[in-house]
Amino acid sequence: MAVVPYNEADVKLLARLMRAEAEGDGKLGMLMVGNTGVNRVRADCTDFGGIRSIRNMVYQSPGGFEATQKGYFYQRARQQDIDLARQVLRGGRYHPATNSLWFFMPSGSCPAQWFGQWNTGRFKSHCFFAPTAAECPRVF
Repeated sequence: MAVVPYNEADVKLLARLMRAEAEGDGKLGMLMVGNTGVNRVRADCTDFGGIRSIRNMVYQSPGGFEATQKGYFYQRARQQDIDLARQVLRGGRYHPATNSLWFFMPSGSCPAQWFGQWNTGRFKSHCFFAPTAAECPRVF
């Protein structure tokens, strides 16, 4: 069962985003990026009030994903990436991105906070950050 509305074009768009943002971190890293994106659609809080679709989330500006500005993002979605996107669209959640709304790739260690959001952990090259349950209850 889907946790956010989507169509086949959304699945491919999310798959391309996951690959472009985290292919170097393997399948689990890509799942965490997808998890974070789906959380943004669910959230309706902080920077993501009014984001109601995968397309809005992927192309949000300002505050969206850097990968959409790179040519690599515009490659065709591969079947293996599409399969991963379907997992998160159906509710797959992966720690430390379980409730995250943000991630980034630091040059060193993960800071305890990033723009006032608490670090929930690191997976390979990405640090993940989540709001509190009081701040964004739909993500929890």
